[in-house]
Amino acid sequence: MEKAVETLTEAEARAELARLARAIAAANTAYHTLDAPEISDAEYDALKRRNALIEARFPHLKRPDSPSDQVGGAVAEGFGKVRHRVRMLSLENAFSAEDVVEFDDRIRRFLGLEGTIRYTAEPKIDGLSLSLRYERGVLVQAATRGDGETGENVTENARTIADIPQQLTGAPEVLEVRGEVYMSHADFAALNARQAASGDRSFANPRNAAAGSLRQLDARITAARPLRFFAYGWGEHSAPLADTQFEAIQRLKALGFPTNPLTTLCAGLDEMLAQYRRIEAERATLGYDIDGVVYKVDDLGLQARLGFRSSTPRWALAHKFPAELAWTELLGIDIQVGRTGALSPVARLRPVTVGGVVVSNATLHNEDYIAGRDSRGQPIRDGKDIRIGDWVQVYRAGDVIPKIADVDLSRRKDGAQPFVFPSECPECGSPARREQGDSVRRCTGGLICPAQAMERLKHFVSRGAFDIEGLGAKQIEMFFRDEILPVKTPADIFTLASRDASNPLQKLKNREGFGEVSAAKLFAAIEARRTIPLDRMIFSLGIRHVGEVAAGLLARHYNSWEAFEAAVTRATPGSPEWEELTSINGVGTVMAQSLVDAFANPAERAAIDALVAQLTILPVAARGQVDSPIAGLTVVFTGTLERMTRAEAKARAEALGAKVAGSVSARTDLLVAGPGAGSKAKEAERLGVRIIDEDAWLELIGG
Repeated sequence: MEKAVETLTEAEARAELARLARAIAAANTAYHTLDAPEISDAEYDALKRRNALIEARFPHLKRPDSPSDQVGGAVAEGFGKVRHRVRMLSLENAFSAEDVVEFDDRIRRFLGLEGTIRYTAEPKIDGLSLSLRYERGVLVQAATRGDGETGENVTENARTIADIPQQLTGAPEVLEVRGEVYMSHADFAALNARQAASGDRSFANPRNAAAGSLRQLDARITAARPLRFFAYGWGEHSAPLADTQFEAIQRLKALGFPTNPLTTLCAGLDEMLAQYRRIEAERATLGYDIDGVVYKVDDLGLQARLGFRSSTPRWALAHKFPAELAWTELLGIDIQVGRTGALSPVARLRPVTVGGVVVSNATLHNEDYIAGRDSRGQPIRDGKDIRIGDWVQVYRAGDVIPKIADVDLSRRKDGAQPFVFPSECPECGSPARREQGDSVRRCTGGLICPAQAMERLKHFVSRGAFDIEGLGAKQIEMFFRDEILPVKTPADIFTLASRDASNPLQKLKNREGFGEVSAAKLFAAIEARRTIPLDRMIFSLGIRHVGEVAAGLLARHYNSWEAFEAAVTRATPGSPEWEELTSINGVGTVMAQSLVDAFANPAERAAIDALVAQLTILPVAARGQVDSPIAGLTVVFTGTLERMTRAEAKARAEALGAKVAGSVSARTDLLVAGPGAGSKAKEAERLGVRIIDEDAWLELIGG
């Protein structure tokens, strides 16, 4: 029987951490790489929890390969890589009817349309996404989604699936069909019976069985597995399939692809939600796993106008089925401080299984949520607050963080007190204040707050930022607390090697967790990141509201650090730099003010300038050097656009490689003037800027 963590000696804890690291690594490989889990989700979570508890009690024993710092497993070796010509994106998720209403409203606002929009509704299959490329009617390549940009070449395996046609008649010369590989419940049960009879391992669920079968290096094994396929869309194609989503799916069916019979055309919200309820009611009888319903704008012309975000199409939504629920006891509420100073309450729960996963923590959002009200002061949960010791209902929706949905007042203990949210930062003692209109209380300590400083450093070395090999969250915590080679700001990372070289005592290579090779590798990895693309540089700063997508937008617009830094430094509301900054599609006044505040803060600006002095920041070319007459031009819109909304016009211009500004200057190349154009048109005339109307604009960009 395992010893309780609080009774472990330091030697026992070190040995136990080594055992847990091996066990969790093996479990990760079995689940993520081999698609054949060897332990249950509950057993896996128990291992991770025990590892975290030991690390919390003995932080100095945390291993370089600690499972706390790892996510998932390695991609299986042996498959060639396929770069998708058209990215395979994920879908935005919805978990309520209100989310679907907002989706429909957002579509109509973007397009400037009133009345009913037609959508398709289809089951969301819980399987493995696959892309099939046909040239002159012949299947030439099959690839998994992978990371959306690059997938695994599984062509020979896909050829063994009976549902996938090898040849097409009447298809476009190039056609990339996309769909889901899955396994039926009956076939899954029969496969596991055969696995057990032959002494092989059983699969955990049909999704893992399908994924593991498709990703076999030996296609003969795939051929022996009962895989099925539903087509739901397409990627690259040399000629249109149809004018609408529904007709295009019908065309795929006519070409020989299985399509889901529950795919339905819906006229507006009522029919969408009715189809959702119908599919949900039939879920248990379908014979295969689904986890929701996918809605898509039916008109392909409208889909093209709506376009894409960085990782999801604007014209599609996955409406997930209700989360699984469980009741458990709230043992405590911890307050965590993030890199932007946000005080985030976390519920510590008596462990409970929810949807096959053991949950011991859940988000509590903010102090209003705990008090039983929304950000406008209106009651939620019928006004019931949440108190330590309460029995609470926990839910998980899809893969999101567990949340608390309700409180059982009948089980509330006598003397339970309302939770008092701190007005001071628990890490540095600085006042924690709520700005007007903000639902989050934030520490005002800035970089003097150790929690904020450390979290910003963790963000700085994260994958989307500098991504320095060998310098992850665990190493950041070590160096942050280190008295010999402290790292308190990003610039300190780039002086580590020189400081270590000048220190004759206690060299990094001689310290626990490092050796001569590992220390040299770390210094080399840091040196390799002295040259960084502009978008990664902007994202790495950890400025509030500026994520990876926004950093990319800013980088492509300003192209160089010098231009970006000068613009943000000079930007004040009403200035030309402010107008240009807020005119970038995807950058609003809130983000712009956050950028301006960061660069105006003396301590933050000093940290940024010190970092820049250590780096070579590479310019970023505008996205999509397309064959477009407006690529590289700076465009301004003024007056009323009658055939598209302003949001759509900006999105189209950006997609075609143009920069969109909010004011006319000597840098403006083109002014698109609709009815009501005023001072901007006059300024353009004075500067000799080319002026065209909306009709000429649409003709210029090809409709």
